[in-house]
Amino acid sequence: WIEVTQARINTFADATGDHQWIHVDPERAAEGPFGAPIAHGYLTLSLFIPLFTELLDVQGVTTKVNYGLNKVRFPSPVKVGSRIRLVAKLADVEDVPGGVQITVDGAIEIEGGAKPAAVLQSLSRFYA
Repeated sequence: WIEVTQARINTFADATGDHQWIHVDPERAAEGPFGAPIAHGYLTLSLFIPLFTELLDVQGVTTKVNYGLNKVRFPSPVKVGSRIRLVAKLADVEDVPGGVQITVDGAIEIEGGAKPAAVLQSLSRFYA
């Protein structure tokens, strides 16, 4: 599990320049549609990497590369203080020059939430 703190949200806002009040203004966000600040969808998506690394230990490779995404949706917002985790299934493995490419179907779940924060299909390449 990874906790999504206000500090993490603020750091992401600074890095991306997205300072929308639903993310960085706790007082105003408390009065808003979600009742609290929420993480940026792309912050949630970016946490796929550390969450995925906890699930899969690939050995014997020198380089790991994010190759892309086929599908991404954000069904439910991640409120500040929530904890998220990744549930994933290996959908495909194929050879590419010098390595392999894997396709992973994933859902980033919110602890106690009815809907996932994100559903996605990720492609990663691993080179020897």
